Amino acid sequence: MTGQDPQAIEIDTSKPHPARMYDWFLGGKDNYPVDEQMARQLLALDARGRDMARVNRAFMHRATWWLAENGIRQFLDIGTGIPTEPNLHQIAQRTAPDARIVYCDNDPIVLAHAAALLRSTPQGATEYIQADARKPEIILEQAGRVLDFDKPIALSLLALLHFVDDEDGAAELVDRLVERLASGSYLVLSHTTGDFDPESAAKASALYKARGMTLRLRSHAEFTTFFDGLELVEPGVSLSADWHPELGEPVDVAGDEPIPGYAGVARKA
Repeated sequence: MTGQDPQAIEIDTSKPHPARMYDWFLGGKDNYPVDEQMARQLLALDARGRDMARVNRAFMHRATWWLAENGIRQFLDIGTGIPTEPNLHQIAQRTAPDARIVYCDNDPIVLAHAAALLRSTPQGATEYIQADARKPEIILEQAGRVLDFDKPIALSLLALLHFVDDEDGAAELVDRLVERLASGSYLVLSHTTGDFDPESAAKASALYKARGMTLRLRSHAEFTTFFDGLELVEPGVSLSADWHPELGEPVDVAGDEPIPGYAGVARKA
């Protein structure tokens, strides 16, 4: 495993962290009171926070299966989060036992549970990198020890880019990573939006800012620009729940309103 020794990592429990809040929304136990407190504040703004997390997770499952079925054998997942089975490598290796997967995250608690991310099939490989998504050069260098960047790779940044502001180089981050990918590679993105409830979205962004974090909720048009220069797979940029729902089990959600998140998969020519 690349990175620091889990025993040497100190977890800051005084501030909420998106990965631990996501874990709480999914019903996990690897979070702290500060994470639950903020997650409940977000639920007060939109009671479907748990549904958002579950719908995003289900999109990852469907997209990974589709990619493996379409011949992809290498995956780079940045912003992995705390392991929740089935993990991406388990989905990919069910179809392609020889698939090679590199995970990356910057939360020490993910590192503490990284062993769950490394249970590869004998034919394949998994690796975990402890690194900040905003430092793509480090990620690319370390991922290159496991992945062959001369062959197609599926790069996924799921529910990640809304934590990176435009001023912090969100578009440049994506461009730098995609630039390194070989022809035939894919970019897989999901992103929360404020398109359906701008008032609550603004309050959520303010809540993050008050805690020293970024929440940049982008519109459909803004999110779509991340795929510029790539060939979008049908149905293009859609609601996360509407991206090939036939490929997975339906996710029961409260109410009839759309779950406010977009997703897309695009191929590099």
